[in-house]
Amino acid sequence: MTTLPHRVLRALEQFNAAHPWDHNAHYHRWILRQLPKRFDNALDVGSGSGDLARLLATRADKVQGIDSDPAIIARAQELTPSATPATFAVADALTGIPAGSYDAITCVATIHHLPFTEALTVFRRRLVPGGTLVVVGLSRARTPGDHLLGFLAIPLNAVMGWLKNKGRRAPRPVSMTAPTRPADMSFPDIVREARDALPGARLRRRLFWRYTLVWHRR
Repeated sequence: MTTLPHRVLRALEQFNAAHPWDHNAHYHRWILRQLPKRFDNALDVGSGSGDLARLLATRADKVQGIDSDPAIIARAQELTPSATPATFAVADALTGIPAGSYDAITCVATIHHLPFTEALTVFRRRLVPGGTLVVVGLSRARTPGDHLLGFLAIPLNAVMGWLKNKGRRAPRPVSMTAPTRPADMSFPDIVREARDALPGARLRRRLFWRYTLVWHRR
């Protein structure tokens, strides 16, 4: 017989499917709060349809978004007004970053697709002194705390979907249609490797199956 918890979880899954919302975009305003009010240039790695890059362009003189998916880059270009100082290019996150250094580098829901330490090293080298790296990432649940936070996020996810869509069924956000894969690193492993590569990095578990990393280059 189907247990009540299983029925509740199934009902929540069906509700969430009918009222999707972008977990990554939820952190965009938080990302802006980690950055200066004004800066020269920024790099958004895994820029998707360009939502974060366009937000960064309200603070920066120039923003470069890169993604490995040509279709999503074409969509970002379509959605970005010509007067916005944000450009987009198909590029590999490790070997294809456009030449130059950056005051800010952001990377949202992308680094788990890359060799973690190698990616952090590449980003570190491309920051100017005083620059800031902000990562919003995914980790594999392993500890009791991970599982508890994930469990608590399930009903909150439904509430957020309802509020953001005002109770209506909603189309799937463009940025949620890009291919993804589950994370294979646990949060404790991420913390250990990140602090080896970026001494002084600040990492926190977050709601909605995310963690954050902030690092300032001295």
